[in-house]
Amino acid sequence: MAKKPTPSAKPATPGPSAKLKERDAATLKKIRSLADAVAGAALKGKEPRLEIPTRSRSNTVWNKKKGILQMGDAKGERPLFDLKTAKQFMQTTLHASTIKKLIEEGKTSSLRGVFYIAKHTVAGTKENTFDTQDESDPILEDLEVSMGALREELHIFAENRGAMIGNITLIDKGDEIDCRRMGSGGYALPSIVEPDVIQFKKCEAKFVLHVEKGTVWNRFNEDRFWEKHNCILTHGSGQPPRGCRRLLQRLNQELKLPIICVLDCDPWGHYIYSVIKQGSISLAFESTRLAIPEAKFLGIRAKDYKECGLSDAVKIDMEDKDIKRAQEIMAYPWFADNKAWQNEIGLLLQNGFKMEVEAMLNKDISYVTEEYVPARLKARDWLD
Repeated sequence: MAKKPTPSAKPATPGPSAKLKERDAATLKKIRSLADAVAGAALKGKEPRLEIPTRSRSNTVWNKKKGILQMGDAKGERPLFDLKTAKQFMQTTLHASTIKKLIEEGKTSSLRGVFYIAKHTVAGTKENTFDTQDESDPILEDLEVSMGALREELHIFAENRGAMIGNITLIDKGDEIDCRRMGSGGYALPSIVEPDVIQFKKCEAKFVLHVEKGTVWNRFNEDRFWEKHNCILTHGSGQPPRGCRRLLQRLNQELKLPIICVLDCDPWGHYIYSVIKQGSISLAFESTRLAIPEAKFLGIRAKDYKECGLSDAVKIDMEDKDIKRAQEIMAYPWFADNKAWQNEIGLLLQNGFKMEVEAMLNKDISYVTEEYVPARLKARDWLD
């Protein structure tokens, strides 16, 4: 009887560095530098401490020339032996360790997943490393900005939010996606949309129409607006997540497509536009890859109640918090120097009521898609 062949020894698994992409190797080097600095201080008998750039309005600079918000130079220290910062120090190094492991294993995780990976009770205590995800997410942003690394470079993704449909074909991780054939749901926008993940193969569209909410996007999609007007139609489920904003910026910068927004006529719609156009305070360190200074605000406008002959039923009374928010936005440097925007927000306050995009449906189910937006596009009637 023939002997069974002896199984050959498995080839040695190459070390992490043999598998790493250049980008991953650079990120891993930054994490190791962070760890070396902590260990080096301890070995020298010094208190380990982390320096974290300050993500606040006071450390945000308006770059008028570029038309974007940028982070300033202010930093805060996170020493280990300070009761006020000890837990955050531990959380920061704990997340850095998780990210290192993800990179070395070539895996990714969601924000929620990283929270659970790091969540446990500290031995000998009743204290948890993290109690809620609201503690975890800001620490990950601290690591992004302190290492100068994008979230996708940390192998972390957020929940998919938003959708797209229209005259463009994409390659998503090797799969060809024809956004003309995405049905009623559209192509779900992923949180990581960098060029090594998504490439633009073919695009006939002349512009991108970004609407605030999925409910309105459904009306535009059902009425085949993108087909009739040769565009790409997107939404970000309200405040657009990073993946949506990054994709909009790539469509603008790489394909030279204008980004035109249809948002609610209220301070929150104005803020969403501000974030798309100039960037946000909390993510000012990423403005160069998220902000779209050329973005346009088509509507809904404060003048539309009269110009479009809308019913009183669509009015939503402004509360004190709305008035306060409108005044704050009015004072933003990029709005304060813009006469058209001063008039727009001033009229909103004068009206004393706000309106949602859905208000147009009160006039006719397809009024916003067949009359309002086409007329504004033809007249180039928008704010920028």
